[in-house]
Amino acid sequence: MQSDLIIDAPVSGTSTATVKAEVTAVATTERLHGLDALRAGALMLGVLLHATMSFLPGAKFFWVVSDNQKTELLGPVFFVIHLFRMPLFFLLAGYFAHLVLQKKGLAGFIKDRFKRIVLPLLVGWPIIFTAIVAAIVLAAWVRNGGSLPRKSPPAPDFRADSFPLAHLWFLYMLTLLYAVYLGLWACCRRLGILPHLKKFADLLMPTLAGWVGPLLLALPVALALFYTPYWVSWFGVPTPDQSLYPGRAAWISFGMAFGFGWMLQQSPATLLQWQRRWVWHLGMATLLAGVCLYLTSLAPQLVPAVHDDDKLIYACLYAAAAWNFCFGLTGLALKFMSHASLTVRYLADASYWIYLVHLPLVMVFQALVSRSEWHWTIKLAAVLLATLAVALLSYHYLVRLTFIGKVLNGQRHAGHRQSVRT
Repeated sequence: MQSDLIIDAPVSGTSTATVKAEVTAVATTERLHGLDALRAGALMLGVLLHATMSFLPGAKFFWVVSDNQKTELLGPVFFVIHLFRMPLFFLLAGYFAHLVLQKKGLAGFIKDRFKRIVLPLLVGWPIIFTAIVAAIVLAAWVRNGGSLPRKSPPAPDFRADSFPLAHLWFLYMLTLLYAVYLGLWACCRRLGILPHLKKFADLLMPTLAGWVGPLLLALPVALALFYTPYWVSWFGVPTPDQSLYPGRAAWISFGMAFGFGWMLQQSPATLLQWQRRWVWHLGMATLLAGVCLYLTSLAPQLVPAVHDDDKLIYACLYAAAAWNFCFGLTGLALKFMSHASLTVRYLADASYWIYLVHLPLVMVFQALVSRSEWHWTIKLAAVLLATLAVALLSYHYLVRLTFIGKVLNGQRHAGHRQSVRT
């Protein structure tokens, strides 16, 4: 997949020919390898994120399993991953969505996304939810010393405002964003204003993707978080994992990231700039995230933020950190993963399946080690290794070369494997 776009003006200090050559390199390699590996990394970090939760102080209030060993050291790990992972994922989702639309057209896009996003949601959710319920029963059995408690927890209502999407909420949110952006795109094309919108986007992109871009992009997100009632600020953007109605903060945070990724697909020069500035953006992101942790705590805080100036300042810092992570990690991936190895490509293909099935596996293995006297580092490693082993083996033998793999990862091409350089 290549972009037909070129840049008319050279970057400062380089010739037009050099810029065009670099843009061609970005379009023909990193977009397939660096960005694809980055998207896989965002999914795989979700496994680590959920694996840490049973070891966080106060886990019994927000997670199925509460281990007998707790540590504040995993608080920053969870906090930082949760801060940037989903904005980064939706930015990349918007980027690839626009790329697929250009390649396959509207009808082809709808068919492709239905098969790879909507179908796994519709078919996978009942299976995954049943497995999660089984994991919850096992956790209760272990917690109660080998017998089930007499009183069972209340069953979900399965109403629109109380629907347990669990971690598959991201597929639901993606489906909604596809519908919104495709509808807008189709209307604009019918009105004949797509070229004008592209020119406007081209004017905006140098500013939004520049040095001050993370601050500008953070403002709408920060305001949405500030005006979220009873916002538990330590956990960042409230995700629609228990409702079919995404909140305002989720729409703005993830919708903006998706839209920015959509615009980014037509701005190869931006990717080159981020590749050069990745150290700066990651440095700023780390600093801002550190300040956020200083203002809250290393351990999860479950009390809603007080609606005052401090809440607004924190929201601005949090959102700016997330966008700096998005810029910096994208640049880092483009710089060091422009030519993916067969191993990286394999893991990139497997990451979607791993993320879909990981949550009940994580819960089961957390429950099994939750009452042991092992050190929490050994327990965490055991949960991660066991989860990844089961998920990878099931992918390799049950998914990769079957119709399930074709649905999740698309049609394989004979020449594709040969084109990946080790």
